[in-house]
Amino acid sequence: MGRLLLIDVLGAAGLIGLWYLLFARYNRQKGALALRWVELACSNRGRIVESRWLSACRLQVHLSFASNWLDNTRVTIRLRPRPVPIQWLLSIWRKQKETVTFEADLDEVPNFHLEIFRHRWITDKSGSLSNPKREWEITRPGPVILTTRTEWTHELTPVVNTLMTSRGHSLMTVRFRPDSPHLVATVPLEAVCDEQTAAGFLTVLRDLAAGASTSRQ
Repeated sequence: MGRLLLIDVLGAAGLIGLWYLLFARYNRQKGALALRWVELACSNRGRIVESRWLSACRLQVHLSFASNWLDNTRVTIRLRPRPVPIQWLLSIWRKQKETVTFEADLDEVPNFHLEIFRHRWITDKSGSLSNPKREWEITRPGPVILTTRTEWTHELTPVVNTLMTSRGHSLMTVRFRPDSPHLVATVPLEAVCDEQTAAGFLTVLRDLAAGASTSRQ
């Protein structure tokens, strides 16, 4: 009986170890591919100085740009914790997304604190809306801003206008603050799934940095 229990324990440990190795390798391949797109998008503007894995599901990259519009730049790619089955299942249950977070210092230090969360509400109940028995009046508004600020200062306008007019539709969060890092922006990993989308993300960041600089003028 004891021998069978030992065999079961060793077998389970072997399966867990194999699972970890296979999915850690999968995460590394996926992270390397995302890193490749970021590198190609930066090819004409900057270069990767250093990259390292902080864990089996987190890759961090340090970038250096030729121009001085961004300093101390780093990109963190967060993947699902696939090597650990329980954590992976929890991340799926919580609907956690794989993300890319961009952090940098600006030449012009922001003199305000601003944290923005972008949300979309989508309904698939088009059938009920088109019911002829109900006289629905449907309006499709533009972006709506819900703010916790009691006063809207002029410094915020250029940054918010950039977010509303740019192509940064995939931005999940954006944060500005006087302390380093001055700019932090997060997008889903699929938003940088090729060179074009990655370059678009960097363009939005450049526009946001320019908007923050304009707010100081």
